[in-house]
Amino acid sequence: MANEAMPFPTSGRPRQELLAEAVSMRGSDADWREGRTFSLVYNPGDRELETLLEEISHLFLHENALNPFAFPSLLEMENQVVAMAASLFGRPGASGKLTSGGTESIFLAVQTARDHARATRDIAEPQLVTASTAHPAFAKAAKYLDVEHILVPVGADLRLDLEATAAAITGRTALVVGSAPCYPYGVIDPIADLAALAAERGVLCHVDACLGGWLLPFWARLGQPVPPWDLDVEGVTSLSADVHKYGWCFKGASVVLYRDEELLQRQYFLYDDWPGGLYGSATTAGTRPAAPIAAAWATIHHLGENGYLRLARRVLEATERFRDGIDAIEGLAVTGDPDLSVFEFGSTGPDIGAVGDVMDDRGWHLDRQQGGLHLMLSPAHTEVAEEFLDDLAEAADTDTRSRGKAATYGGVT
Repeated sequence: MANEAMPFPTSGRPRQELLAEAVSMRGSDADWREGRTFSLVYNPGDRELETLLEEISHLFLHENALNPFAFPSLLEMENQVVAMAASLFGRPGASGKLTSGGTESIFLAVQTARDHARATRDIAEPQLVTASTAHPAFAKAAKYLDVEHILVPVGADLRLDLEATAAAITGRTALVVGSAPCYPYGVIDPIADLAALAAERGVLCHVDACLGGWLLPFWARLGQPVPPWDLDVEGVTSLSADVHKYGWCFKGASVVLYRDEELLQRQYFLYDDWPGGLYGSATTAGTRPAAPIAAAWATIHHLGENGYLRLARRVLEATERFRDGIDAIEGLAVTGDPDLSVFEFGSTGPDIGAVGDVMDDRGWHLDRQQGGLHLMLSPAHTEVAEEFLDDLAEAADTDTRSRGKAATYGGVT
């Protein structure tokens, strides 16, 4: 959609006038602070943490992490975040970098695997193998990086089909991917078996833990069943995990980790064939905003294990209340058996699109999938569970037809 013509302003406008207009423009935005959204913002409901993040972002609002020699504090913060993540994810000392988000982390993992396959296995046209439930960022990376993307089905349990994956691996396969968990259904793929298969075939194996990485270690400590999924699993060669999801930092901050330093080196870009001196970048971006790096560092140090466990316990409470409440509503049921706080629920009776319409009208922002409505739960959702379930029960009892709102994730205008 083309933008409407708008003249460049002749004169500047006062600060307070612009702030007032910005506040007014937000009037139609989703109200995430009151627990009305179930994606996009992960709300820990922790005012002290939010204040810290506001203060730390102000301190590093203008710095640029492109040049670590100019701002060594940012390099130190990034190195600490990567080191703490590596320890949390089963391989202390693993190499990695902070990125702007899961899509960039995934992009870099695919790029690294592509270049590794070309350099060490002489594969001119590498392939990427993922389940049909893998995040679209893998398809996006394959498109941008000119890598052939092979999709394999999931089984009845909605997890990657290992036999289909084994059949899909060829002499050109550079990377296989498992999700921990996948976004649509919140189930964890059979990572240990997938990594063993990859190692046997001489293929790299990436775990996409962008969604669950910063929650799963604490989920396990709360006594929840968590299958092997991280860099502690032999054969897993890289892993992505977003600090701005269940790591409780603001956007955009993610980590991409590699089992071996050699793989990380393939991520770097160095160029000196111009008159401006050596240009080097460790990630896709050149200029890198400093505030998310500082915020990731501050969040992890502020919360520590005890804080992450406290928030994980609240997420678990919300998950149990929402799942039990949904399953108790006639005609509605959670899809599959989710491993985490992310899941779809569908309908055996009422029009699930119409249910979503009624919930929209009541101010709830549920994401829509082809098979149902989708939830990702945060600590703040414990405060609205009963109100949500009451509205959902009434929505499921409403005999109306869907208005035809499409299943979407992201968007282009």
